[in-house]
Amino acid sequence: MEAKKKVVVAFSGGLDTSYTVMYLAKEKGYEVYAACANTGGFSEEQLKANEENAYKLGAVSYVTLDVTKEYYEKSLKYMVYGNVLRNNCYPISVSSERIFQALAIARYANEIGADAIAHGSTGAGNDQIRFDMTFLVMAPGVEIITLTRDKKLTRKEEVDYLNEHGYFADFTKLKYSYNVGIWGTSICGGEILDPTQGLPEEAYLKHVTAKEPEQTLKITFEKGEVVAVNGEHFDDKIKAIQKIEEIGASYAIGRDANVGDTIIGIKGRVAFEAAAPKLIIEAHRLLEKSTLSKWQQYWKDQVANWYGMFLHESQYLEPVMPDIEAMLTSSQRNVTGTAILKLRPYGFETVGIDSENDLTKSKLGEYGETQNGWTADEAKGFIKVSSTPLRVYYGIHKDEER
Repeated sequence: MEAKKKVVVAFSGGLDTSYTVMYLAKEKGYEVYAACANTGGFSEEQLKANEENAYKLGAVSYVTLDVTKEYYEKSLKYMVYGNVLRNNCYPISVSSERIFQALAIARYANEIGADAIAHGSTGAGNDQIRFDMTFLVMAPGVEIITLTRDKKLTRKEEVDYLNEHGYFADFTKLKYSYNVGIWGTSICGGEILDPTQGLPEEAYLKHVTAKEPEQTLKITFEKGEVVAVNGEHFDDKIKAIQKIEEIGASYAIGRDANVGDTIIGIKGRVAFEAAAPKLIIEAHRLLEKSTLSKWQQYWKDQVANWYGMFLHESQYLEPVMPDIEAMLTSSQRNVTGTAILKLRPYGFETVGIDSENDLTKSKLGEYGETQNGWTADEAKGFIKVSSTPLRVYYGIHKDEER
């Protein structure tokens, strides 16, 4: 007998990938290997349920590919180094997660000698590009199967098919859809589809539960990476992020909505809640203001903007990315110290920093108060020389108004 073809299904446990597992096993006769690439968004209970359900759906094998640490080391820390927020708003959570999920699935497919890889993305979003492009590059020659996209399946069609074949689960179409990850939760649907509205309180997963009306949060960085939270040291950077998320989420911090340009050319609106990313990035930015030079900050902002753009646009594998990462890493050599924030329900403020590398502590002068590194006459000379190009221009164009 001819051996069955092997297909790896990027399995999240949701409706689309559940349908994909069953359809490929029953209708197409594939040997289905269900693989859940976890970048920090699944609980142990969810992963256990995924395994049980994969076998019920007809998979011959199930595996969880935990790439959370890889995701941090190869992406998250650089997004912190660069203070990356798309449109100065969105912490690029789902966009970057999908890349590392796709990389993990491609590696696994190569390891088992798979003939095909399947995912559940539709034809209307960015994820189809992130998955397909990564598979084309990292698993060349392996067929890509996308039933949801190619068959233009509706949720009802998928649910009916699963039920007809004896598989029942709670696939009730909710008003909102959520994507939960270590770097934030995206929320789609409902009021967010109306550009004149925001989401109601009940749409969010995290609410104000803090017992104190306000709280001081101290985040300590060492060369740009979080190493301590309120004095508690963390060797595991993922646990540090989770601790900050726990504290910030209790004040419902990090809620916002982003309108962005999709890779396929349309604009899309998504709400999100991301306490840890917002707090970490703003704390890091605050520390950098005092520890980096003017031109370090300027050029780092330029390349960091491109880094975030490329992550979102599914260009993580572009050869320039390691070059940008090298520059971002170099920029962090003196970004060590503690940033102090004050949290309150739905918001926070930056208070100050404590760092041995604080450039405001210069003996040459204190802004607005004293000057020790130059005389009054030297200041006058500096100002006069600096004004030379303007005096030349307006000396000739005397009638030009501003």
